[in-house]
Amino acid sequence: MSGAEHEVELAAQTLEQLYILIEAGYPVYPQDVAYAIHILQKSARADLKEIFLDQVYITSRQRVVSPKSLNQKSYIEGIRNHDIAFGIGPAGTGKTYLAVAMAVAAYTSHQVSSIILTRPAVEAGERLGFLPGDMAEKINPYLRPLIDALNDMLGREKASELVEQGEIEIAPLAFMRGRTLNNAFVILDEAQNTSYEQMKMFLTRLGFNAKAVVTGDITQVDLPHGQQSGLVTASRILKNTPGISFTRFTDTDVVRHPLVRKIIKAYEASEKKAAAKKKKGP
Repeated sequence: MSGAEHEVELAAQTLEQLYILIEAGYPVYPQDVAYAIHILQKSARADLKEIFLDQVYITSRQRVVSPKSLNQKSYIEGIRNHDIAFGIGPAGTGKTYLAVAMAVAAYTSHQVSSIILTRPAVEAGERLGFLPGDMAEKINPYLRPLIDALNDMLGREKASELVEQGEIEIAPLAFMRGRTLNNAFVILDEAQNTSYEQMKMFLTRLGFNAKAVVTGDITQVDLPHGQQSGLVTASRILKNTPGISFTRFTDTDVVRHPLVRKIIKAYEASEKKAAAKKKKGP
């Protein structure tokens, strides 16, 4: 290898660690090389084996679900070691997918007897009433990301069977009021669109032998103008509470198409510029 010293060092370290993964039986995909480079660029002392071989679950298509960044590893550890875990960050960082994988792993290993997936049915530019179908069909598009992740983990037939049996429940957040959730793994997705009251209501539903994961992106709040996000207030109020973990993702944790990372960075730069201009005044 030739080039700038720091680039050669990074390339050598990446290749050496990827060889260790291959020797350990890990199937290294092309995107894993990109993830490895991002991890080692961020932390030269990172151990890829410790991250990539942390097997969360094997999907219905025999694909191993494991962390692909330092923050994803931290997120998984936070879920394992805390009864309530928050994952906050931009789209494409694996917040929802990893949470569903952890939920399915807990269910299949009999740590919990049910999985509950929920999110607020907040309208983002479209009117719920104008969508076709009955209430269940109107709500379904809001819950689609959770259903997709579930189908990927278990297969469509098995997931549908467990939903029919009531062992997996997929419902809008409003349906959680007044309940006590025992022996369950509960995921609240798109939590940036909860109100202060909704977030408080959700967090106080937790019963015995239950675990809750809250995910959201505070840069994509669809609440009416002036209404504060329940996720924002919860992260401030609960940040030092024992038993609760917070993982904050950044654009470097994005595991979608490489352009997604660039789009997020471009929007962040534009928003910072606009905020600075507004602060400065005319």
